[in-house]
Amino acid sequence: MSTNEAIARLDAAVSALGDVDVSAWSEDALKDQLGDLSAALCALDALLSRVADAVRERGLRIEEPVSA
Repeated sequence: MSTNEAIARLDAAVSALGDVDVSAWSEDALKDQLGDLSAALCALDALLSRVADAVRERGLRIEEPVSA
């Protein structure tokens, strides 16, 4: 996968996550989906940490973008 493809896929994932609003879910829906949601969030956390660690291992820093 090219670097441009990888960044595009990461941007798509960010966009998809931005569309998730659990505050709009009913209590029952949240309880029903909690196992799957927890698994997905833990997997995302592990993968994001892996990518961030790989960047840091190369001596680079991950910084928040400066807003305009």
